[in-house]
Amino acid sequence: MGAIVCTIVEQTSRCRVRIAFWFAIWSLTRVIGFMRKWRATVITFDMSSAPLSQASAPVPPKKRLWKPILLRTAFVLFILWLGFVAFMWRTMKQPPEKFGAVMSHMPIPAVFLAAPFETMWVRARAGELHPGDVAPEFNLQTLDKTSRVALSSLAGHGPVVLVFGSYT
Repeated sequence: MGAIVCTIVEQTSRCRVRIAFWFAIWSLTRVIGFMRKWRATVITFDMSSAPLSQASAPVPPKKRLWKPILLRTAFVLFILWLGFVAFMWRTMKQPPEKFGAVMSHMPIPAVFLAAPFETMWVRARAGELHPGDVAPEFNLQTLDKTSRVALSSLAGHGPVVLVFGSYT
């Protein structure tokens, strides 16, 4: 198996998904190869009481039932994965309170390993504003919590700059 190299430019969740996908494919091919080798080395014994001098009828080969079962299992797992990713996408589009409530019940490693979480998060929370769009109206509480400030009240006085977090 060739080495899989993820560049710094790629997002880490996409890289993890790519590595997990190729590892699953590699593992599956190894299991199938092992099963073929094992099947070829199995010796069937005829336990009948017929003497060895008599020729016995050839035994027809058994149908390979593991292939359809494996395909069905992979298909069901893929559909479940798609459902999980769709659920996470819908949840990420919700307000932070609802998203937090859902995530508090999730096993964290499963979410980050099963879905491209970081990529989905960046795209789900990207927002709808584009350069040149009019800023949406907002109404925020002041730092001392004595009054509220609206964008419409500041629009006529000059440019408005919002600073979130530390600016030191």
